[in-house]
Amino acid sequence: MQLGLLTAPFEDTDLMAVADWTAANGMTALEVACWPASGGERRRYAGTSHIDVDGLTAAQGSEIMGALADKGITVSALGYYPNPMHAEADHREEVLSHLKKVISAAGVMGVGTVNTFMGGDRTLNVDENWARAEQIFPDIVKHATNSGVTLAFENCPMIFSYDEWPGGHNIAYSPRIWRRILETWDGVGMNFDPSHLVLQMIDQGRFIREFGSRFAHVHAKDLMIDRDGLYEHGILSAGMGWQIPRLCGLGDVDWGDFFGQLYRIGYDGPVIIEHEDRDFEGSDEKIKRGFCLARDILSPYIK
Repeated sequence: MQLGLLTAPFEDTDLMAVADWTAANGMTALEVACWPASGGERRRYAGTSHIDVDGLTAAQGSEIMGALADKGITVSALGYYPNPMHAEADHREEVLSHLKKVISAAGVMGVGTVNTFMGGDRTLNVDENWARAEQIFPDIVKHATNSGVTLAFENCPMIFSYDEWPGGHNIAYSPRIWRRILETWDGVGMNFDPSHLVLQMIDQGRFIREFGSRFAHVHAKDLMIDRDGLYEHGILSAGMGWQIPRLCGLGDVDWGDFFGQLYRIGYDGPVIIEHEDRDFEGSDEKIKRGFCLARDILSPYIK
């Protein structure tokens, strides 16, 4: 396995500087955030552009990959997490156009995985959203396959705030929908994040055993259930007021079981720390401290 980090929190730091710090702190992989360089989405931990993928040439891609390799850093994936099934058609077209550019860039760079969301319209039920997905994604999956890239959806419900409530902004969150996805498209994999199972009270080991053969990429993020908040708001709030994203070791994920299950299924790919912990944000120093804390929790399991 390779331990690394998602570059999204370093929005004002050059990619090579992020790579230098990552290597100096005992990690060997980066998932590179690739939102549009021109700007756009500005929700928390979104909008960072460490590679301008618009028109990226093979020569430019090779230069980037070579410079990272010289620092001892591999690229686990390119990451872009919009809502491809947004209620507004113009928004869908905008993000799908950029997603294709990210896929093309991964292809010319020799990066085998692009991480993203399937998306969802929060006002529609899962089956109604699935009907839209069947219209949208065949073309995207074909483009990824032709580019030599695995399209990896994250298993995140994307329901952290009331503008995403009640249905969330990503339907690829439960075993029921994941069976549909993986039975429908051979060229799709999962970017697995265990924290989202905590919210949904889904058995981690069972989930890994069922879907682990299709893990293209793994995120390491923790989640704490605030029991007072859960008492106050109840489960029908879908996490509002009681799910708290944390760095690894500070929440309710069983990391020993997590790695035990991954080794059992033969996963030997990247494990990428995703930082969304409010206790370790607000300054570059705090962000780095958070990443180092998570590294120290996870590194004993990485062999």
